[in-house]
Amino acid sequence: MTVKTALQPDDIRRKRAENPKMRERDLARILGISEAELVGAHCGHGSTRIVPRVADFLAGMPAVGNVMALTRNESAVHEKIGVYENAKATDKSAIVLGKDIDLRIFPSQWAHAFAVEKRNGKDVRHSLQFFDQAGDAVHKVHLRPDSNFYAYQNLVEALTAADQSPVVQVGPVKESGPPQESDDTVTETLRERWSAMTDVHQFAGILRTLKLSRWQAVRMIGEEFAWRLDEGALPAMMSHAVQQEIPIMCFVGSRGCIQIHSGPIANVKTMGPWLNVMDPTFHLHLRLDHVAEVWAVRKPNSDGHVTSLEAYDGNGRLIIQFFGKRQEGEDERSEWRFLMEHLPRVPQASAA
Repeated sequence: MTVKTALQPDDIRRKRAENPKMRERDLARILGISEAELVGAHCGHGSTRIVPRVADFLAGMPAVGNVMALTRNESAVHEKIGVYENAKATDKSAIVLGKDIDLRIFPSQWAHAFAVEKRNGKDVRHSLQFFDQAGDAVHKVHLRPDSNFYAYQNLVEALTAADQSPVVQVGPVKESGPPQESDDTVTETLRERWSAMTDVHQFAGILRTLKLSRWQAVRMIGEEFAWRLDEGALPAMMSHAVQQEIPIMCFVGSRGCIQIHSGPIANVKTMGPWLNVMDPTFHLHLRLDHVAEVWAVRKPNSDGHVTSLEAYDGNGRLIIQFFGKRQEGEDERSEWRFLMEHLPRVPQASAA
């Protein structure tokens, strides 16, 4: 069933004009609409509706050159500057394996898309913005001064939709069924399958089979494979990673995309509730006040095991995930493993 807003496109554009400096996501929340409806209301007034054909989008992006890729959820914003390269796409999945831009894409979630021109005085900014069926952003691309604007224009022209209506039809996103209640049998099966993993990518299949959420599994598995960390462990990990120059992998995902940074971090600063990384090609903005639980998670693989730091919100949703940077076929970095095993823990009784 389609959810319709009481606001008409003219009303939305007027509200936007009255609040020129407010971020689209924040203004949409205040207006009680989705961000896609806010952006779509500007079709013919700075926005062009495009078809969210992921394979064609990825095929055209290398020619655009250096851009900023952005993927976010409610609590974390992940920005990478670089070139879209080494992309492969099917109807069910897509991957980008560039030196700087590293993405895992789920095309079925890409429902609405727009090319956006935003003017601020003499400054004009261009972006491609992709949204899911609910109108929530799944991925964005922002042009930079050195981007190839001619290639960008050609890509937008190739993807421009016949329908340029300023009304965006949004509706609920189909979610997986509720996780099943855990019992001793489920816990035992989880431990058997977890301990038998030879590749961390098998984890998602284990969760699907047992109808468990990631958060449930982490809480159930026991301290051999997961232990809850003190709330200060996440900023402490990042501080140690900077000081010891430990290259990390940082994953932030929306419904339709997971974006990954691989490499060192240098400039980490806290501003109010935000923990920020402000490096030349990597920016991260993380709401620490949204983090309810932090876990260290150990998964077996063919090379031994890998350890991640995972932060969850109050609803058990994964906000952000960190690993030590490693190549396929290599053992986990000893300095990362040592760091993870010595971060402050929550006593086991309290963690439960």
